[in-house]
Parts: sequence; C-alpha cells; structure tokens
Amino acid sequence: MSTILEITDFSAPELDVYARLTENQLVNRADPEHGMFVAESPLVIQRALDAGCVPVSFLMEYKHITGKGSALLERCKGVPVYAAELEVLTQLMGFHLTRGMLCAMYRPKLPTVQTVCAGARRVAVLENVMNPTNIGAIFRSAAALGMDAVLLTSAGSDPLYRRAVRVSMGTVFQVPWTYLDEDWQVQLRELGFQTAALALREDSLSIADPRLGQAERLAVVLGTEGDGLASDTIARCDYTVRIPMSHGVDSLNVAAASAVAFYQLGLMSR
Repeated sequence: MSTILEITDFSAPELDVYARLTENQLVNRADPEHGMFVAESPLVIQRALDAGCVPVSFLMEYKHITGKGSALLERCKGVPVYAAELEVLTQLMGFHLTRGMLCAMYRPKLPTVQTVCAGARRVAVLENVMNPTNIGAIFRSAAALGMDAVLLTSAGSDPLYRRAVRVSMGTVFQVPWTYLDEDWQVQLRELGFQTAALALREDSLSIADPRLGQAERLAVVLGTEGDGLASDTIARCDYTVRIPMSHGVDSLNVAAASAVAFYQLGLMSR
C-alpha cells in the first residue's frame, strides 16, 4: 500500500519537484541518470508507467486516492503520496491542479538512434523546435498518424517538459524517440533513410508527390518556429517538400504542418 502523507508544509524539500525546480533543473539533460519529469493526469501517468517509467512520488487531491487514482496507486505500492484538499493545493502551489494528480518519475534512459530506427520506415526529425506545446502536439500527431519514431536535435525543447508531456497526452511514452548526433543527416543516410525537408521554396515537391511514397525509409524534417529549417539542412536533404496553400496563407504552424505531412506520407506508404 502507498504511504499517504498530508501536506502541512509545502516548503518540504521532497515537494521541490512539483513547485520549485525549473524544467531544466528537473529533466537535467546534462546528467540524465539523475533527471526526473512530472506526469500530469491519470491517463498520462498510466502511459508513463506502461512504458516502464519509475515513479518517485505522487501529489494529488484526497478524493483521488480512492477515486480515479486508486488503480495507479495499486500499481505503485510503497511510493509516497502527498495529498491535500484541492483548495489547499491551489493555495500552496499558486495554480489550479486541473487534473487533480501529478506524479514525479525518474527520467528513462534514452535509446540510441540505431535502436529507435530499427524497423522504422517513417520517422520525424525536429530541428531545434523550441516550444514545448508544439513538441507535444507533434508527438500526438506522430502517434495518431503512423510515424514510427521522432528524432530531435539537442538544441530543441525536451519532450519530457511538463507541458510537452501534457499536450502529447502521454504519447511521448508511446512513440520511440531520442536525440540525434550533430552530423545527423549522414547518420540517417547510413541507416538507409532518405530525407524530406518541409520548406517554403517554389521548387519544392508537393507533399503528395508519389516519389515520397515510394521511398523505402523516409525521414520528414521539420524546422524551428519562425525561421524554419536552416539553409544548409535543406541543401543536404534528398527532397524539399511543400504543403500547397490557398487564400494567401504561406505556411502552417510547425505542429499543424507535421499533422498534414504525417497523414499524407503515411497514407502514401500504406
């Protein structure tokens, strides 16, 4: 059975993970063996547990101990549960706990690119995508629309930031992902992938071009918000791809563009 601990002093150091550590301090990418993340909502926590993530503690409303959190606590016997009424949690934390439940977990060990790409035919590459909301939305689209993996450059945002995890609905624990090496285009080419850069160029192929569907292994490359992909990245890709637009709109948000690309490229590869 889990140990239920009533919150009486929110300055207790064991609650730092929920209230005082910054996202960068928490995920600790420089020392991932000591990194953690926070999963929010029963669904997200369940998906993290299903993926093998190890819980450190829970923070929740009292009512969820015997309510929607009971099945999760049954899976996590011995893990401390910090609890209070919603009004107390809101007052102590300074924000409303919308889903009524948080779980701090240890950061899982990242797999290698080779492991993530083993057997994959369609992968997404995110070059310096910075907004955690976009990261989460891209992962959700990747899971829903048949992408086999997501690969990220190290300068981008972390998929284990709380907002990214929440927006993804926990799909960051379902879609394999890892960080790429600096010379990632050579790395993908050695693994047999062709690369397709989404970019606003007049000479780009349409996203529906049949050559993309015929590629045995294809990596869809998406760039950072605002500036898009770097010029040298585009130059080194096998294809430059554009989503046709109308009504004078020149582009989509990177998360919206990813959904269109994943759907079309997944459809053509079936």
